[in-house]
Amino acid sequence: MNAIVTTAIGVGSSTIIGSVLGYFINNVSHKTNDTIVGLCAGIMLSASVLGLLVPAFELCPQWSQIWMPCLGVVLGVMLLNLLDRLTPHLHTITGIEQEQHTNNQHINRVMLFVMAIALHKFPEGMAAGVGFGGEGSADAASVAIAISLQNIPEGMVIISPLLLAGVSRWRTFIIAIAIGLLEVVGVFTGYGLGTLSASILPLMLALSGGAMLYVVSDEMIPESHTHGYQKQATYALLAGFILMLLIERF
Repeated sequence: MNAIVTTAIGVGSSTIIGSVLGYFINNVSHKTNDTIVGLCAGIMLSASVLGLLVPAFELCPQWSQIWMPCLGVVLGVMLLNLLDRLTPHLHTITGIEQEQHTNNQHINRVMLFVMAIALHKFPEGMAAGVGFGGEGSADAASVAIAISLQNIPEGMVIISPLLLAGVSRWRTFIIAIAIGLLEVVGVFTGYGLGTLSASILPLMLALSGGAMLYVVSDEMIPESHTHGYQKQATYALLAGFILMLLIERF
């Protein structure tokens, strides 16, 4: 139980730490932003495959069980696709042009931003927690580390749009805390579902992995390739992938 509490604190606080850093580094160039997003994409890609999908399929050694992790991936993608339809696209949050928000003072618009971020954070928290419901604690730990690592730069790049939308520094800090707490709730939710029944653990692991793959493919990679710095973003993705391979190995 200590491991899951530590994970929840680490995952939630990393978002807050990144947001605090965002106050001091709020004029990030497109090149730097795309490189950071690419690095995060590589970390998430490696963690989703090695820490979630591979263990999910290893828990189903017989062909008669293989449908469960396959269904989990599909359900994870469908869940995130539904959230994307209900909330603004994350492309409007990262890499945004300043003039698009200079005259935007409507709090309801800001709350839509918050909803978009928060709804994507909850499945991430679930991904960090669900693995601790089984025997693969090492795989679960690597996923938690990956999510925490990518939460820091992600927290940095969401602060600037909120400030440009007219939100005070104090309110943005409260928002960052709320998002971090939601991710903590996701960790305990994932852990609870993972321990509910060992028979559904492959489904839950694959669902979390599918959700992370969707975010990487639909959000992070396209975002890092929209400003003309595709090569740097690709190299950063490979670096992030290799980094997680090393973490997984050692």
